[in-house]
Amino acid sequence: MNHKWNYRPITPEQAETSRQLAHELGISPILGTLLVRRGINKATEAKKFFRPQLPDLHNPFLMKDMDLAIERLNRAMGKKEKILVYGDYDVDGTTAVALVYKFIQQFYSNIDYYIPDRYEEGYGVSIKGIDTAAENGVTLIIVLDCGIKAIDEIAYAKQKGIDFIICDHHVPDDTLPDAVAILNAKREDNTYPYTHLSGCGVGFKFMQAFAISNGIEFHHLIPLLDLVVVSIASDIVPIMGENRILAYHGLKQINSNPSVGLKAIIDICGLAEKEITISDIVFKIGPRINASGRIQNGKEAVDLLTEKDFSIALEKAAQINLYNETRKDLDKSMTEEANNIVSQLEGLEDQRSIVLYNEEWHKGVIGIVASRLTEVYYRPAVVLTRTDDMATGSARSVSGFDVYKAIEHCRDLLENFGGHTYAAGLSMKVEKVPEFTERFEAFVSEHILPEQTTSVIDIDAEIDFRDISHKFFNDLKRFNPFGPDNIKPIFCTHHVYDYGTSKVVGRDQEHIKLELVDNKSNNVMNGIAFGQSSHVRYIKTKRSFDICYTIEENTHKRGEVQLHIEDIKPIE
Repeated sequence: MNHKWNYRPITPEQAETSRQLAHELGISPILGTLLVRRGINKATEAKKFFRPQLPDLHNPFLMKDMDLAIERLNRAMGKKEKILVYGDYDVDGTTAVALVYKFIQQFYSNIDYYIPDRYEEGYGVSIKGIDTAAENGVTLIIVLDCGIKAIDEIAYAKQKGIDFIICDHHVPDDTLPDAVAILNAKREDNTYPYTHLSGCGVGFKFMQAFAISNGIEFHHLIPLLDLVVVSIASDIVPIMGENRILAYHGLKQINSNPSVGLKAIIDICGLAEKEITISDIVFKIGPRINASGRIQNGKEAVDLLTEKDFSIALEKAAQINLYNETRKDLDKSMTEEANNIVSQLEGLEDQRSIVLYNEEWHKGVIGIVASRLTEVYYRPAVVLTRTDDMATGSARSVSGFDVYKAIEHCRDLLENFGGHTYAAGLSMKVEKVPEFTERFEAFVSEHILPEQTTSVIDIDAEIDFRDISHKFFNDLKRFNPFGPDNIKPIFCTHHVYDYGTSKVVGRDQEHIKLELVDNKSNNVMNGIAFGQSSHVRYIKTKRSFDICYTIEENTHKRGEVQLHIEDIKPIE
């Protein structure tokens, strides 16, 4: 892979601010620059960034309709109405349902939860779900991580005497459903100061308001933060602002006292003896929760996340782990098929997007395949399969390109769509697929920038090995948790050499374990370069090369620093 390295200079004013910050905070000027890049220009802001505090969470009643939502929930509980908590089948939806259900259930028993079947009902609020609720005497549905576009379904529910409270974070249309309350900071008439909450995060704010209105102390909400951080990490929302506070304290909760269901997943993942990070959630915990909705039914994930008996939770986690193995097999075979199709497309070099349709593909895995295609080809990708007479699918995007807008541009061809900047779902009649493919490509071609279709590594700072002291590394760790808008910093060091002990490792000899020196210090740095063994012959010639990398803690030698090499550039 030929990556372009993007050195991002800072202005003289930013350089002065970073020096001042570094002086006031007693940190390296390099780290001062990282703060400035994150929009942090004052020591007071930096201290809040390094030590996020729960009292700094926004007042939930600042959110439009929160007072209406709380009034309706309290009235339902006072009248002993049957309440249903309804949510999407992905990680964000299932954690949100588990959170709201678990919290209300502590104070009220006439409550149940419902997750639609991906294959029978599709995404969002379904007629079947409403009918089931009506048959069971439900008069209030709290819907999480979906519902913002369910105009017809919520009108249908109203005819059956069912009210809705919508807790969503997806982009709304101009017309909103006729719900009692719509909690969504992306509304045009938004009154909430933070717009990037996950669906589960919106559910948490709802429960925070419920606690305030009923005199329940905040500390009763803290055990729910493990679910919130799982949603934040898995749904890839920004980890700055209010999400940073929630993620920071969610990680503390998941590491110190996770709920029974999450503890079972942690055990199944082999994470029981390590400190869990955002990466562990993204790559290990989240996919297992997601696998339930992809392969079977998302309700099983909520069953696990609300389980109170650890031995039963372990059995449920083991079952979900099996779903994840099935998911991985499907993912591998479908990705191979997709890559074969793309490799045979005529004029691929001139295309700025990829749209694939295969009616045999498994609906539960197409979003993952779309992600794989964007990673390999650096183009927005839409992957579609057939459900009855409809083509349904998922879209994923590349950095900086809004795929939701591209899909919205084709809305007259679509039956349904929704999502975010980088991920969306959509459905259309099968015969519309060719026209959609053309229109989508035309929009992407017109709006995407050339640098968005190539592999670019953004370099945060050029440093020498002598800069990487224990204090530097410990201060750098305070930037955790990393995620969107607070990406793990990538450093660059020029003119490094093999110390003489670097070697290829891995089952297929595909990685390089490195011991390196640079020409500015005597420090010997350990590093690992995954999948880059093609460089080893050059490295062994003792000629110099440039590297870009993140700085990690060596998992085998606690307290020791290891460079995670992102790319190697020989100096010719």
